[in-house]
Amino acid sequence: MRYVNYDATVQRNVREQETDARPAIEGRLPSLDGYDTILLAGPIRNALAPMTMTTFVEALDFRGTTLHPVTTHAMSGLGTTERDYPPPAPARIAEGLAVRGEEVKGADTEVEAWLRRIRLTTR
Repeated sequence: MRYVNYDATVQRNVREQETDARPAIEGRLPSLDGYDTILLAGPIRNALAPMTMTTFVEALDFRGTTLHPVTTHAMSGLGTTERDYPPPAPARIAEGLAVRGEEVKGADTEVEAWLRRIRLTTR
């Protein structure tokens, strides 16, 4: 049953990609003032981030930040996030992390190793 919802979500994403849509985001977006490193996380569908992520990125000022894309995916890895993020708001794109959606629950070791590599460990 979950695949029906997933398929509908992917189909919506494809329609939005084909029309270069900018879906609205409900609520106020956060200020990035005071942050120098940002982990920007979201899914990859049809090799691209959802257009909602484009809306999000275009609405914020990433100037002076280092951005690490984090994605879940079925087979696309980071997809095109390194190319799509963050223009028009300039940031330095650094090493990202892509985790297969089916493996998220068991990805603790992979996430910890990545956080150590990018020097963002909490321990």
